[in-house]
Amino acid sequence: MQAILALEDGRLFRGKAHGAAVERVGEVVFNTSLTGYQEIFTDPSYAGQIVVLTNPHIGNYGTSPSDAESVRPYIEGLVVREFSPVSSNWRSTEVADEYLERTGVPVISEIDTRAVVRHLRANGCLRGCLSTNVSDPDALVAKARALHVMSGTDLASVVSTKQSYTWDSSEPKNETGDAFLPANDATAKDKLHVVAYDFGIKQNILRMLARENCKVTVVPAKTSAADVLAMNPDGVFFSNGPGDPEPLDYAIKNVQDLQGKKPIFGICLGHQIFGLALGGKTYKLKFGHHGGNHPIKNLETGKVEITAQNHNFNVDPATLPDDVEQTHINLNDQTLAGLKHKTDPMFSVQYHPEASPGPHDSHYLFKQFRTLMEDWKK
Repeated sequence: MQAILALEDGRLFRGKAHGAAVERVGEVVFNTSLTGYQEIFTDPSYAGQIVVLTNPHIGNYGTSPSDAESVRPYIEGLVVREFSPVSSNWRSTEVADEYLERTGVPVISEIDTRAVVRHLRANGCLRGCLSTNVSDPDALVAKARALHVMSGTDLASVVSTKQSYTWDSSEPKNETGDAFLPANDATAKDKLHVVAYDFGIKQNILRMLARENCKVTVVPAKTSAADVLAMNPDGVFFSNGPGDPEPLDYAIKNVQDLQGKKPIFGICLGHQIFGLALGGKTYKLKFGHHGGNHPIKNLETGKVEITAQNHNFNVDPATLPDDVEQTHINLNDQTLAGLKHKTDPMFSVQYHPEASPGPHDSHYLFKQFRTLMEDWKK
């Protein structure tokens, strides 16, 4: 069956249809990761977006429940060069094509993804419509143009959990049943309580907090700071998520109400919310940062981390006040990638330290959060 990717500027790409036989609209972005496609499918930060994968062969190792970052895929559609009809992996429980068909995600393959990426790099992120049904191309372009733009859109409250829940495991297991850390390493630490705001939180963030022997209470995006403080946590975490941070006035206020009262740590959208709460401003990147190969320099240690990133907005460092220190920069484009307050216990990064492209370059940030909470209790 034929599939069509239509962009708002009228550019059309025709290919082969896979996945679900539907039409979807979204902002078209590209991701440069070589592996981890299931984590990309299920990352809630991709809500509202059609993802182009630059690695030419996708689906070859199938899918596995243990690789999912959430309960379902959040991408609106998938664009690839080659899409494998089979999986070759002992861990695979479902072929990628069947998985995406079952979960309602359309896929287009057999197109020149290099041309798509070059077009996006030249013109910036564009709204698109992906159809795996035979359809009128002009109508698809019109549907792409009718989609609301990402700027000014609050998607975090849409993907957030509707009710609080607890994640409590000092010895998280992988798919073979082995503990990530020896039991004595985990139990040697006192258990701490972290309240995590869910703006689109990834499962591995919860696992990493659990590795630091934290009991995690995950709360909806619009939970008030007063309700969080009533839980008497040792620290508060602000998660990643999709969309523009500026409309999230409720989250910005919560950071301001929690600042100086509890240790707080933010990742990606959480980092952008921190920047706004501290008096800074954010802006939309031309085509965003999406991939598992972004070099980040830690300005405090001089070390370079290879990181996974997925965001379209960034904090403008020139707008931050003097009591905020820049801690990390992106070496590709010199954009701000981390900050901390000089006196209050709060810090954030504009990348995913729970991911493993380095493979463990950025895991120290969770230990840093643990240390911050321990010091605050003294």
